[in-house]
Amino acid sequence: MTSADRPAPPVADHRDIVRTHHGEDVTDSFEWLREKTNPEVIAHLEAENAYTEAMTAHLDGLRGRIFEEIKGRTQETDLSVPVRHRDWWHYTRTIEGEQYAVHARIAVGDAPDRPVLDPGVVPEGEQILLDGNAEAQGQEFFSLGVYDVSAMGERLAYAVDNSGDERFDLKIKDLSTGEIIDDAVTGIGYGLAWSADASTVFYTRVDEAWRPYQVWRHVVGSPAEEDVLVFQEDDERFWMGVGTSRDDRHIVIGLGSKNTSEFRLLSAEDPTGEFRVVAPREEGVEYDVEPAGDNLWIVHNRNHRDFELAVAPLTSTSAQDWVTVLDGEDGVRVGGVDAFSGHLAVALRRDGLTQVQILPLSAAGRPVGRGYQVPVQEEVYSIETGSNPTYDTETLLVVIESLVTPSSIYELDLASGELALLKRAPVLGGFDPDDYQQHRLWATAEDGTRIPISLVARKGATPDGTNPGLLYGYGSYEISIDPYFSVSRLSYLDRGVVYAIAHVRGGGEMGRGWYEQGRMEHKRNTFTDFVACAEELVSSGWVAPDRLAAEGRSAGGLLMGAVLNLAPERFRVVHAGVAFVDALTTILDPTLPLTVGEWEEWGNPVESAEIYQLMRGYTPYENIRAVDYPAILATTGLNDTRVFYVEPAKWVARLRETVTSDPVERPILLKTEMVAGHGGKTGRYDAWRETAFEIAFMVDQLGATEPVG
Repeated sequence: MTSADRPAPPVADHRDIVRTHHGEDVTDSFEWLREKTNPEVIAHLEAENAYTEAMTAHLDGLRGRIFEEIKGRTQETDLSVPVRHRDWWHYTRTIEGEQYAVHARIAVGDAPDRPVLDPGVVPEGEQILLDGNAEAQGQEFFSLGVYDVSAMGERLAYAVDNSGDERFDLKIKDLSTGEIIDDAVTGIGYGLAWSADASTVFYTRVDEAWRPYQVWRHVVGSPAEEDVLVFQEDDERFWMGVGTSRDDRHIVIGLGSKNTSEFRLLSAEDPTGEFRVVAPREEGVEYDVEPAGDNLWIVHNRNHRDFELAVAPLTSTSAQDWVTVLDGEDGVRVGGVDAFSGHLAVALRRDGLTQVQILPLSAAGRPVGRGYQVPVQEEVYSIETGSNPTYDTETLLVVIESLVTPSSIYELDLASGELALLKRAPVLGGFDPDDYQQHRLWATAEDGTRIPISLVARKGATPDGTNPGLLYGYGSYEISIDPYFSVSRLSYLDRGVVYAIAHVRGGGEMGRGWYEQGRMEHKRNTFTDFVACAEELVSSGWVAPDRLAAEGRSAGGLLMGAVLNLAPERFRVVHAGVAFVDALTTILDPTLPLTVGEWEEWGNPVESAEIYQLMRGYTPYENIRAVDYPAILATTGLNDTRVFYVEPAKWVARLRETVTSDPVERPILLKTEMVAGHGGKTGRYDAWRETAFEIAFMVDQLGATEPVG
């Protein structure tokens, strides 16, 4: 496309709004785009979509081919590994041509061994609990929030969102008749717990800032107006959730800010009783609780930054009762514990990789020795426990995957430590993991810190300085982007693109200190770490200096905007998904969703002039430079509650009027899903098409549209 025949990009009006904080007046010309109900705003977003489609029309065939690649590698009719809960084996099925999963079960009956089912054959006695395709019929958007079968298996509670705003309507089904017996409760949040007799459910509601702050009790079959508020959290820093313990004996309310926790328990046999506090909140102390048998297993940071494991009596109401059973260790993050009748499975993180440690329990319910680590035979990998709802068990489902090995579910014999492969996610189309290579690289940050990079490429790729590459990053909330397998990523790799994950500070890959060094006043480390990883990919020869792409979503979109301002010359193309690129404006407004709770992540720029200036210095929207930038694709959802569409919309408008790069060679595009939220489209085929759109744009800019080898 030449300059002469390209369409003109939409131009947003300047309607100046002045923001005043800490003695500084800042004029924002595009803040008016926040008016979601304004027809002019919708028209602008639709014009942006039309422009994006026009500017990428030449990629239509490529998008179609990539979609077919993803589809062709996926076993469309498939079945999950059945998981036992009491008298039933539960599983999900996907069916070729259908967008959503079918949730089903079969009775254990006289065959207690895990059944081996054929994905293409409906097993005898199958009971469909929920067909997502039937639920989604006639809807442009369908997302399943709560999905919870009562302890004895007689009822199902599930919640549906049909807009993408993550506010759900609750339905309760009688599984003996298949009838919906209750749909009175609407507009709930995440989390649900059943009473032991399935007469009552507990659910959460959100406030105007989309913070889950209330737990309500609902008697099945009664009007919602008769529901009882059982707990309300007024501290705006705290979010809450509600659920049932693994042994089905307790209703658990979890409360947490970014650095403080509190848990409350109630016997599931006594739904109208009073919740008791496990340990009163203590500023800066985080803990998590696993009730099991006569014990409370607690992962906490009272004594060690990287957490430790403790045990207390089930009736404990004080942290003074906590007895350490696994000491904290510098650089070894204790992430959580799954407790069973005879063993504990402890999630650990060491040297940037996950681990699962199995601790056998004595007859008295205490760990015996150090146990053993579940082995993984790869250089770069991820391991975690799978779905294990049964408390009294001698086996454990464990999920292992890597950049080259598809997600693999193993059954672990807890006593012997032996692993038996139950299912490896099938990848069709001639996929062979030996056709690919994975490595761990290390970049050196500005302050000398070594930053891990996980890298995957085609087998024949060498670090000769010619390869196209893509670097992915996130770096916030102590969330780790662990090595994982992706079918859609193969469309990059098979076109010669080297794919890498930058495990930057602000994430949790290297322990709690890694997170602390990338938040609040240290946030800049997240951005400079990513640039250092980009430099390492180039200097090591794995990626050509003019063929490097970058991608990040949500807080990773903030990362994308920040590194564009820091080092625009380093990247050829960037995809910023649901991008938090107007962070300062958002964090200055405590009425917006998430803001108050986020002050413990970013700092409070309302009260602190220092934090204000810090965020002012890195917020992408406010630091765009008049230099050449890469090609940019910004994607968002109109109904996104977590990161409002207005942030990427404003960002794109300001980018276009500021940067000096050629708008044909390096276009700046905005694509808004008009009926979707933070996660984009929900049906699997729709999601694949969305992914194909993004990949096509990226490989086109990298000059890597054709398969290699």
